[in-house]
Amino acid sequence: MISWTSTQQRRLKELGATEEQLRLPFQTSQERDRAYQELEKLLADLGKQRLEELRTTHRRPALCRLETKLIETLTEQGFVQVVTPIILAKGLLAKMSITEDHPLASQIFWLGGNKCLRPMLAPNLYFLLKDLLRLWKKPIRIFEIGPCFRKESRGAHHLDEFTMLNLVEMGLPEEDRQSHLEVFADLVMKAAKISDYQLETTSSEVYGTTIDIVIKGFDSEIGSSAMGPHVLDRPWGIVDPWVGIGFGLERLLMVAENKKNLKSVGRGLTYLDGVRLNIA
Repeated sequence: MISWTSTQQRRLKELGATEEQLRLPFQTSQERDRAYQELEKLLADLGKQRLEELRTTHRRPALCRLETKLIETLTEQGFVQVVTPIILAKGLLAKMSITEDHPLASQIFWLGGNKCLRPMLAPNLYFLLKDLLRLWKKPIRIFEIGPCFRKESRGAHHLDEFTMLNLVEMGLPEEDRQSHLEVFADLVMKAAKISDYQLETTSSEVYGTTIDIVIKGFDSEIGSSAMGPHVLDRPWGIVDPWVGIGFGLERLLMVAENKKNLKSVGRGLTYLDGVRLNIA
């Protein structure tokens, strides 16, 4: 039995072939090549159909639609959306323990010596919370959705530019942290139309012990959460209990739509709404 050539397999992956389609066996090269022509045409036609639906029905890519759904879901639960700068001062990262000798330092897109493109939303949310704790009644629920940048290792589950959702509730009773974390994780997963997930305790280079949201068979976490009081709170003068979760929207979409690589659902020029554009 023989399988697709490397060139054929690469092209079929680009067009969104399923795992079953990618593993099809063949008796002869002639049989394989005929099957390839038929499958390539089928996948291209499906891509054209999705692009037509985008043009005539949805009008917005799935990534944007997911963002809107998450905003609606969280604001209905009393969260306030915030919008913060994409360019960070080096000092804000230092407050998150990311100094020049930190493992993540080499993954940051530096803009000169003292500024960078934000690799995470947390520093800005800390900055806001230290004032909101003074101005608003507790508990405080805020979230942000926006682009982040990190020199990630290349792979199907990594992008240099990606979209993060970070949500945090601060000033809640300490004994309620775990239950609230589970409720918030479920809110996001239901909004993304993902039902089969698990929470697993692991470790992070920034937060130490974290609770990740994972999917069976998916090599990377799609969300990661932490609870405070935490040692990282001290530079901000924060002492209140809190829970926070960060999600990668592209990873949520990749799982929900059973896509093979993150690039197809993210910001880019070669794909639009999950469809490879170099189709005839």
